[in-house]
Amino acid sequence: MKKYIIQSIRLTLVLLVLLCVVYPVSVALISKISKGNGGGEKITKNGKTVGYALLGQSFTKPQYFWGRPSAVAYNAAGSAGSNKGPSNPDYLKEVQSRIDTLLKYNPGIKKSDIPADMVTASGSGLDPNISEQGAAIQVQRVAAARKIDVKKVKELVAMNTLKPFMGLFGPSSVNVLKLNLALDEL
Repeated sequence: MKKYIIQSIRLTLVLLVLLCVVYPVSVALISKISKGNGGGEKITKNGKTVGYALLGQSFTKPQYFWGRPSAVAYNAAGSAGSNKGPSNPDYLKEVQSRIDTLLKYNPGIKKSDIPADMVTASGSGLDPNISEQGAAIQVQRVAAARKIDVKKVKELVAMNTLKPFMGLFGPSSVNVLKLNLALDEL
């Protein structure tokens, strides 16, 4: 019995040092060499921070590309999904409302053109990116609202499209904040 207690105490001490000292210190050191030095990749305009590359924001004006819906109103302090499933009637009404809004403001598209990411919130509620198709269905509206040639807006979307990691992992996506800032610079 004494043998097992000593082994248990040793294991507990080793795990305490590993998990409470070594691991947190290594994560902190790695974050210091990442973009933003562990404070997030800030996006600035005219010397003023306007957002973060990995946090979504709400855009509702017709002259801007809209991001993915958020279950937490883009509040980074309360990151969460809605936890409502596809059989929940409230959730279905919410999704239908988002579809109706997209169809109203983008009259040239059909319901079948709308990708899922434009009507469903992400798991964190803070996703800063939309799919290429999510951006493509908004091009006509943005071009008309800004009185810009559609071709120019499509080129801007293409320039701001992030390709899959190593050409293999994940889908192509568009960072909405960066795209909207690029639109403002036109």
